[in-house]
Amino acid sequence: MLKTWKDFLKEEEGMGTVELILIIVVLISLVIIFKEQLIQLVESVFEKIVRQANTI
Repeated sequence: MLKTWKDFLKEEEGMGTVELILIIVVLISLVIIFKEQLIQLVESVFEKIVRQANTI
């Protein structure tokens, strides 16, 4: 019975790794899909920061 319990715990550790890899894959996919929109957003934010910094 103790061996069965240890085997169960080992399986659960593997699931954490699989879940982490899936989350990373989804995030990378979203970045690839929305790459242009993200670039435009970051550029506009930095332009606004520079403009407001120049007024101070």
